[in-house]
Amino acid sequence: MTTPDSTVPHPDPTPETLTALLERVAREDAPALRALYEITSTKLFGLALRILIKREWAEEVLQDSFINIWRFADDYRPALAAPMTWMAAIVRNRALDHLRRVRSVETEWSEALDDLLPAPGPGPAELTLMSQHARQLAVCMERLDANQRQAVALAYLRDQSHSEVADSLKVPLGTVKSWIRRGLEKLKACLGAQ
Repeated sequence: MTTPDSTVPHPDPTPETLTALLERVAREDAPALRALYEITSTKLFGLALRILIKREWAEEVLQDSFINIWRFADDYRPALAAPMTWMAAIVRNRALDHLRRVRSVETEWSEALDDLLPAPGPGPAELTLMSQHARQLAVCMERLDANQRQAVALAYLRDQSHSEVADSLKVPLGTVKSWIRRGLEKLKACLGAQ
């Protein structure tokens, strides 16, 4: 994939368009991935660049993010997040992972770079990306039990498999599956009530 050209404006795609493209990507439709890249890469590259500062790092993270979008498109659930929010979360996580790798390799880490790391809560750019539906999801996520919320977040926002979630939380796989299933049921009921 090429570096996004920020000089060529792309009209903002609708969530429905992005969802349809993600559904096609989930079926391993390469032209759909190309179309998704063409209409979202400029914004996603901008997000990566804001976090990483260095253009070459942002390019690498963007490419890695689209590989993950390709791999995990079948995990995307429109009921849990707007498509752009889901893709932005992947880019943000990959960018922060990249910073952690760089931090562990470099012996001198500038405190100025620490200041560039986003706060734990959503920043202005992320709030802009969040649709009303995503804000409702955030409210519903807060209503889940802590274990369910953490398991659902790891599975759907960090792109982890059930086994990886079980390893991360140090609990049996069956417990994780139960937490995720119950959490998703509660989220569905909560979102349906709003």
